[in-house]
Amino acid sequence: MFEYFKIFSVPRKLRAIGVLGMNARNHGIIARYNKRSLYPLVDDKVQTKKLANNIDINTPRMIGVIEHQYQVKDLMQVVGKHKEFVIKPAHGSQGKGVLVIKKYNNGEFITASGKKLSFNDVYQHISNLLSGLYSLGGQYDVALIEELVHFSDAFKNFSYQGIPDVRIIVYKGYPIMAMMRLATKESDGRANLHQGAVGVGLNMQTGKAVQAVSHNVPIDFHPDTGTDLMTLQVPFWREHLMIGAQAYEMTGLGYLGADIVLDKKRGPMMLELNARPGLAVQIANGRGLKEAIKTVDKYYPKNLTAQERVDFVLNYKK
Repeated sequence: MFEYFKIFSVPRKLRAIGVLGMNARNHGIIARYNKRSLYPLVDDKVQTKKLANNIDINTPRMIGVIEHQYQVKDLMQVVGKHKEFVIKPAHGSQGKGVLVIKKYNNGEFITASGKKLSFNDVYQHISNLLSGLYSLGGQYDVALIEELVHFSDAFKNFSYQGIPDVRIIVYKGYPIMAMMRLATKESDGRANLHQGAVGVGLNMQTGKAVQAVSHNVPIDFHPDTGTDLMTLQVPFWREHLMIGAQAYEMTGLGYLGADIVLDKKRGPMMLELNARPGLAVQIANGRGLKEAIKTVDKYYPKNLTAQERVDFVLNYKK
């Protein structure tokens, strides 16, 4: 375990295993393949959701949007009959500002972690969100309210309370690397590695676990549930890859991250897209992105449809 951690701490060893660093990602990949004019398509979750719905990409249904401070008092009118929902900043990142309400009754809100909130608590949270507390660059934001995802029983005991999700890295329309992010008690039910969630590297052709990490250190079992993480396999794997591949046509971004959740009834759903996906997926998989990118550039055909690209990935022989 210590040897593994040292590999991801020494620059020479990082280069040897093809790890894509922040500067190389920003200047060699993102600046080259992602036009800045396209960023709003993914930085604004409301706009992303509308684009996805236009091409029939499955997403959690939007309940409503709160754009101005004077509208916050009308939250329950916006929510209507929904007793469970998610409030998130339209321009947020890394899971910041996301409030998951599992139950609402008699003026009391229950979060995913079981915490009880009053209307004033939620009112204050939305007010902070609108002020830009959780948004990229601190800009004024809007609150997106959407339906709560009920995660599949396939991941029972793999995640602590929160919804697990799959992050797929897409390069030139090809899914090239993926991980599953599993919530922990430390991450407060959020599937975000920076907040203590577990990352599980996934085989691109099968969706099976290849290894798992917590705080950049390999683990075999979930720290809270004790479940063997190496038994994890993502159902509907091809459908997951299709969402990532379709996001390329939808946005025009040559390099992106697609976050996907598996709902018990509605199947794989796109949660959000990212024009600057983080690099932790490399640690979760124990290998770098450079080789995957070079392989696409050298061997993968051009001008294929999203379906053809996914089929190519699923059947590619090195």
